[in-house]
Amino acid sequence: MSQGRSRRKTGRFRQAPAVPELDITSFMNLMIILVPVLLMSMVFSHTTVLDLQLPDLMSASDLTTPPAQAMQLEVLVYPHYMQVNYPAGVMVKAIPDEAGVADYPLLAGVLKEVKQRLANQAIDKRDVRLLLAPGVDYQMLVATMDTVTSYTAVVGVDLVQAELFPDIALGDAPSLATLSSSRGISSLTDIAGRAL
Repeated sequence: MSQGRSRRKTGRFRQAPAVPELDITSFMNLMIILVPVLLMSMVFSHTTVLDLQLPDLMSASDLTTPPAQAMQLEVLVYPHYMQVNYPAGVMVKAIPDEAGVADYPLLAGVLKEVKQRLANQAIDKRDVRLLLAPGVDYQMLVATMDTVTSYTAVVGVDLVQAELFPDIALGDAPSLATLSSSRGISSLTDIAGRAL
C-alpha cells in the first residue's frame, strides 16, 4: 500500500511543462534602429527618358538638300573629336579631346552660343542631329545627349536646368577622311590640333 500512495502523490504534484514565453523586444529594438538607417543609406534612382528621332530613309534621287534640312544643327561625334555644324555642313567649332577626355563643357558653351544667336534672330530651334562615328562608345553617346539637351544655369539663387536642344535625332557621321577632304584640310591634325 505504501507503494500505491507514493505513486499517487507523485502523480498529483507533477507540474505540466511550462511553455516558454517568446520575447521579441530585442528584435523590435533592432528593427526600430535598422529600418531608418537602411532608408537613409538607400540610393534612389532617377530615370530620365529621352525621345529620339531616327533619320528618315532617303532615296538615291534625294540628293538635293531641302531648305529645312539645310538649317539643321549637327553635332558630329567621333571617338576623340566633336564638331558642331550650323547650318548642316558648315563648321561652327571643332572640339578636340582634352587629355583623352571629351570636352563637354566646351560643347555646352558652343551650343549655348548657337542657341543665343538663334534667339537673337527670333528662331526657336529645339532640334539637333547627333551624327555618330562607328567607334563611339555608349557612355560618350549618353554624355553627349545629356550635354545637348540642357545645361545648368543659375537663376537668382537657384540652380536650374535650362533647355538647349531637347529634340534629338541620331544618324551616322561621315568618316573623318571624307570630312577632311570636303573641307580642303590636308590632315586631321589641322582639325583637332593633333593626329587622330
